[in-house]
Amino acid sequence: MRSRLRAVIAGATALAAVTLAGCGGSSASGSADGKLDVVASFYPLEFIARTVGGDAVHVTTLTAPGVEPHDLELTPKQVGTIASAKLVVYEKSLQPAVDEAVEQNAKDAGFDVAPAAKLEATGADFEEHDETQGAATPGDTVTPAAYVAPAAHTDDALDPHFWLDPIRYADVVKAVTDKLVSTDSANAAGYQERSKALLADIGKLDTDYKTGLANCRLKTFVTSHQAFAYLAKRYGLTMVGIAGFTPDAEPTPARIKEVQDIVRAQKVTTIFYEELVSPKVAETIARDVGVQTAVLSPIEGLSDANSQETYLTLMRENLQELRKANSCA
Repeated sequence: MRSRLRAVIAGATALAAVTLAGCGGSSASGSADGKLDVVASFYPLEFIARTVGGDAVHVTTLTAPGVEPHDLELTPKQVGTIASAKLVVYEKSLQPAVDEAVEQNAKDAGFDVAPAAKLEATGADFEEHDETQGAATPGDTVTPAAYVAPAAHTDDALDPHFWLDPIRYADVVKAVTDKLVSTDSANAAGYQERSKALLADIGKLDTDYKTGLANCRLKTFVTSHQAFAYLAKRYGLTMVGIAGFTPDAEPTPARIKEVQDIVRAQKVTTIFYEELVSPKVAETIARDVGVQTAVLSPIEGLSDANSQETYLTLMRENLQELRKANSCA
């Protein structure tokens, strides 16, 4: 895939140059209507750019609704859009195609949010692994806020899913706001005002999570995609992931058995899956151990079914699902 991508980018470089050459009538902001041209690599960053940017920006997202962000491949047109943007907001190492396009076409415009997110090695399993490594011992007590990591050799991999922790997400909002202000100082007051309002909403979200998950009968939740380690750490829960970093990866039979044993031992009531990938594995495990399934959104992108939702509404739906599954008072 990477070699094919390089060919696409190489072919698109000329297209980007043509695109830029044809923009002589555009304003200094990069857009013909005077708005700042901003590219966001996937939904959580798009939400920040649109909300803080308001009517001062024109935002293009690279990950279309219904597309799993980890699988993104860029078209020549998208590479041209990156090359002509005044600001490209992305998270380095999450989407290699975007990293490469920014490196080749938008070094000055690229803004990596990973430093602001202060990523950690949460222990989530981001690679395929040997079935014999890291097996959980059925019946072991799982400490709240611990991470279940089937593969010890991936423990140093940085977890990219910062947006599922409202505090980390707020830090990225602040960083993007500062970048918008420095890039387009004429509209600084508007950016700062909208950012303040968004940060207030995120602060209330954090408070609601703290109170909503403070008194739960269960502290363990099982999910198909190991995207929720930061959330688990923040609010004193335990995440058990079926698959790893790539949500549509097939878990090994040994891993499935491990999860089933944990579900029985911890008396877990629900197996969570996400809207952008097949629920087949989650449904199979749930059926075998006699529990239910439900959606817990990693909020990596929207789909046709939830196109009217936002980061804030989806996070609140996740809170309600966690409260229901974990019998929270």
